[in-house]
Amino acid sequence: MNKKLPLLLLLILTGIAAQAQRNRKVKMYTPYGMMVIRLYDQTPKHRDNFIKLVKAHYYDSVLFHRVIKNFMIQGGDPDSKNAQPGVALGNGGPKHRIPAEFQLDLYHRRGALGAARDNNPAKESSGSQFYIVQGKKWTEGGLDTLEQTRLGGRKLPVDQREVYKTWGGSPHLDQNYTVFGQVVKGYHVIDSIAAQRTGPGDRPVQDVRMKIRLKKKFFFF
Repeated sequence: MNKKLPLLLLLILTGIAAQAQRNRKVKMYTPYGMMVIRLYDQTPKHRDNFIKLVKAHYYDSVLFHRVIKNFMIQGGDPDSKNAQPGVALGNGGPKHRIPAEFQLDLYHRRGALGAARDNNPAKESSGSQFYIVQGKKWTEGGLDTLEQTRLGGRKLPVDQREVYKTWGGSPHLDQNYTVFGQVVKGYHVIDSIAAQRTGPGDRPVQDVRMKIRLKKKFFFF
C-alpha cells in the first residue's frame, strides 16, 4: 500500500474545505427571477455577516424597500416583512455595525452588491441592509466632471473608467460604501425590479419580496 496516499487524500480534503469557505455564492429569489451573487473574500467581515444572516433565513420575505431606476435597488430591513402599504422603511436591522472594508479594486459597477449605511463618520455598514447597483453608462466627459465634483479630484483607474462607460454603474459611491459582492447571473432581475413604479420614499407600490439561500457546492473525484 502506498503510504503517501492517506496524506495526499488528507491534503485534498483540506483543500476542498478551504475552498468551500472562499468565493461563496448565494441565490437571491424574487418575483422577477433569481440572481446568483458571489461574495468577495477581500471583505471577510461583510461576507461572514451576510452568510450568517442567510443561514438564519433572516432575509426570508424581506422587501426591496427602496428602488431608484438607473441607480440601485435596496433591501434588508427586517421591519419590511409585515409592513403595511405606504409605511416608511429603511431604519430596521441589527444593532451592530460592520467596519468599512473599502478596496480599490472593488467598485460600484453594474451588479455590485454594496452595504447600506447611515451617515456615521466611520462609514460603518448596516448590519443587514444592502443594495445592488443598476447604475447607468457614463461618458468620458461625465466621468471627468464626476471626478472633479463628487470624488474630490480622485481619479478613477483607467480600467474602471472603461467598465463604467461600457457596462455601467454608480461611481460616485466608490470608497464611500463597502462593495462586498457581485451579481454573476440574473442581471435582468435588477432591471425588472428597478423598473417598478414607486411611491413615497422610493418604495415600490407593489411589494417585491426576496428569499436568499447559500449556493451549494458539489465536488467530484
